[in-house]
Amino acid sequence: MKEAVVKALKKYVGMTTNELTNLLEVPPSLELGDFAFPCFVLAKEHKKNPTEIAQMLTKKLKSNAFEKVEAKGPYINFFLNKKKLAESTINEILEKKEKYGSLKLGREKVMVEFSQPNTHKAFHVGHIRGTSLGESISRIFEFTGNKAVRANYSGDTGMHIAKWLWCYQKFHKKEKLNDEESWIASIYVDAVKRLSDNKDFQEEVNEVNKKLESKEDKKLNELWKKTRTASVSAWKKIYKELNTHFDVHYFESDVEKPAKDFANNLIKKKIAKISEGATIVEFSDFNEEKLGVFLLLRTDGTVLYGGKDMSLAERKFNEFKLNKSYYVVGREQDLYLQQVFKTLELAKSKASKKSFSILLSEVRLPTGKMSSRTGDNVLYSDFKKELVDYAKSEIKKRHKINSEETEQRALTIAIGSMKYAMLKQDINKNIVFDKKEAMNFEGNTGPYLLYTYARARSILRKAKYKKKSFTIKELNESEKALITQLAKFPEIVERAYKNLTPHVIATYAYQISQTFNEFYHKNKAIGSKEELFRLALIDSFSITLKNSLHLLSIETLEKM
Repeated sequence: MKEAVVKALKKYVGMTTNELTNLLEVPPSLELGDFAFPCFVLAKEHKKNPTEIAQMLTKKLKSNAFEKVEAKGPYINFFLNKKKLAESTINEILEKKEKYGSLKLGREKVMVEFSQPNTHKAFHVGHIRGTSLGESISRIFEFTGNKAVRANYSGDTGMHIAKWLWCYQKFHKKEKLNDEESWIASIYVDAVKRLSDNKDFQEEVNEVNKKLESKEDKKLNELWKKTRTASVSAWKKIYKELNTHFDVHYFESDVEKPAKDFANNLIKKKIAKISEGATIVEFSDFNEEKLGVFLLLRTDGTVLYGGKDMSLAERKFNEFKLNKSYYVVGREQDLYLQQVFKTLELAKSKASKKSFSILLSEVRLPTGKMSSRTGDNVLYSDFKKELVDYAKSEIKKRHKINSEETEQRALTIAIGSMKYAMLKQDINKNIVFDKKEAMNFEGNTGPYLLYTYARARSILRKAKYKKKSFTIKELNESEKALITQLAKFPEIVERAYKNLTPHVIATYAYQISQTFNEFYHKNKAIGSKEELFRLALIDSFSITLKNSLHLLSIETLEKM
């Protein structure tokens, strides 16, 4: 749509395509047109006020792509020829189908590291936000011509592991090991509670941690391996339900030795130094006081997160020959990652200036902040069950189907609810998670979008619709509004790609669903004189909504 406006303006305005494209605005309402061009930038060149320039240019701008062009103060408002727009947009959607909206904006190999649960701990509602965001960003990269490598990085060493193993051996040894997320999380919560009640237990945990690091206790090491496998097995089931996968899964234990080597190499390069027995990078030595002090190795020589992340960064670029690497992490890790990236730059690493953070804010409960230590969080498995049960009750109100089909639909609705609730929010804002709101079948929710899609597909089934040529006589306002929205999808994809903001796509999906429902309530499709056109429009809407939801990694349902 922009191309037609830019092409018309270029004949009379001495500006480049990019300059004109960037200056175009979308008016606040369709009554003011589809695009507006501000004439302020031309005032100096033409030596006239912007309002006069707008009136002068409006008389010259002629194209069959526009219904009309009018001056409104210092703006030129363009009203697109909606018939031509409808024909071209619908034909493009029906031809491209699942590729509609895809663009060739890059040809890079990009790694997206996301999810990052720790073994032996809960996979909770907070993890769903990072997992959903990482998968969505990966899909956006792929939809715009890039190659996305999905990576996961999990903590499987350290004090939290020692606490879990200690508690299991001392208080739960008779319980059979299993890969149920809730059971694994309960052992850790119990460990924290017992340690809080009895401070003397900490010495026992410290002893377990020492044995774990030395790997001399074969039985303990074997238990660690089995329980780590159980954690990973629990995640695999979750990731399958969340419709995400990983090309590579890294663990902290894999990068401990190379991390020590990396830290020692930094000392040789005089980037790091020994201070009171610990290995640190003091950024004031490099005129970067705001970054403070970066601790790499403890006084006992054990490696901290920083050393591990830097050696892992190099490994990623060596293994996958990446152009860029993105870390989807909590906002509280901002300073830490700035320290990592700056140290990589000082070390002239391959990963230097090619690694970036995507920071997201917290997911909180109405009661406050979540904590895996206290158990004051919502486990993924518990939350999923609540949503599935609710979805089942809603399905049973509408349909009489077998239990297996009900279960399958309910799970799709539950997962869609979770993901949409996480992705519709700007990543810079905290989410106060309201389960009732996420499960609502009305309003700006996942179930509403899925229901709208199923409604569109139901109309097409009822009409026994097959793609046919159509003609357009006249368009009413609701048809124009829907066509205009559908035509914007490629632009929405481009915006989401450039800013790495899936919430832009979520907002768009909700808006086109609202516009479609308004169209549906005002227009009869089956049996009307405009049947062929309206069915093609409904099909185009369903394709575009499905493509939008695909980029949010939300599966659709043909029937609700």
